[in-house]
Amino acid sequence: MKRLILLAVAVTALTLAGSAAAALSPWTFVGAGAVCSPTSTFSGGALHLSKPCATTTNASAGATITGLQGQAFTSASFTLANASQCQGGSPRFNIGTTGGLFFLGCNNVTPTINANGTATYTFSPANLVPQLPGNTVGTITSVDVLIDVQGTADLSNITVNGQTQVPAPGPTTKAQCKKGGWKSFSSPSFKNQGQCVSWFNHNH
Repeated sequence: MKRLILLAVAVTALTLAGSAAAALSPWTFVGAGAVCSPTSTFSGGALHLSKPCATTTNASAGATITGLQGQAFTSASFTLANASQCQGGSPRFNIGTTGGLFFLGCNNVTPTINANGTATYTFSPANLVPQLPGNTVGTITSVDVLIDVQGTADLSNITVNGQTQVPAPGPTTKAQCKKGGWKSFSSPSFKNQGQCVSWFNHNH
C-alpha cells in the first residue's frame, strides 16, 4: 500500500510538472492616479506591446513568463519588428532571482539585423544589470518581458533558457482575462472578458 501511495504521489508530481510548462501570460499595468491605456496582446506569433502615453507615466505593458522558477538563468532573446522599437532599454526582460532583480534591456546588447529587417537581441548572464547594489545572481523567481517607455514593440521568437515562449492555450487565472487580457488568447479566442472568465470557470 505504501508503495502504491508513493507511486501515486510521483505520478501526480510529474503531471503537475508537465502542466507548469513555461508560457507567456500577457498583462498591463497602470499606477494609481495615472491615465493611460497600455495593451499587451499575442497574435501572428508576436507579442504586441503598446504604451500610448508619456514615458514618465506610471504604466507598462508586458507578459509574465511562467515555469522557470528555481532554474539558473542561462540565456534569453527576442526579435523586434525593427531596431527602432528599442527605446531607452525598453523592451527588456526583468529577471527576479533569489539574489535580487536584474534587467536585460535591448540597449545592453548589439542586435543582429536579419535579412527581413527584424532585429534579434540575445542576452547571456554577463548582460544582467543589477537593480540594487549587492544583488547577486541566484536562481530564477520571476521573469517578465515589458515596455515602460512611450511607444510600441512587436516581439517574436521570445526565448528564456532555450525555451520559446508562447501563450498558454487558455487562461490559468481569472486575472488573465481582465484589463484586456482576454484579447491575448487565440486557442480558444474570446469575444469579451465575460466569455474568458466563463471559460476559466468551466475548465478549472
